[in-house]
Amino acid sequence: MVRIYGDFDLTNFWYESDYASCEYVDGLPNQLAINAVQERLGYTLPAAYIELSCHQNGGQPRKTCIRSPSRTTWAEDHVAITGIYSIGSRKRCSLCGEFGSAFWVQEWGYPPIGIYFADCPSAGHDMICLDYRKCGPNGEPSVVHVDQEWDYRITFLAENFESFIRGLNSEAAFDN
Repeated sequence: MVRIYGDFDLTNFWYESDYASCEYVDGLPNQLAINAVQERLGYTLPAAYIELSCHQNGGQPRKTCIRSPSRTTWAEDHVAITGIYSIGSRKRCSLCGEFGSAFWVQEWGYPPIGIYFADCPSAGHDMICLDYRKCGPNGEPSVVHVDQEWDYRITFLAENFESFIRGLNSEAAFDN
């Protein structure tokens, strides 16, 4: 496997908790599982998402905030995430699980622009999505914040998944 993250240390990326283990973290995905999820979702997962999932498949990162270019319902200058979904369908917070990407589109009315892969502390009132509108289902998606409270307003966060992961900061970075 080509190492996408290179100098980025993934060994201390994840926060370990019983909640994360129960809701997000699944076994490491093999190619068969990856293919099945991609077929079910109708999109090719970014290589950086797959690489991260082959280190640990889903969970809660230690750094949970990323800068946004404009105000959201969460904050003036950033959004926060609770966890990143695993590749699979066994965990409630997995890409094809009970609260997976399709759930947010079908049950909550989120726009069908890609794959909803990270939830936020608002309990469903905003989500983080891989946005395939510009690149098509097999391209390299950008990462956006979708705000249900503001009529599903879409705010750009990162050019790609790797940039999103590298852009995560601790809450303390945004304390005023």
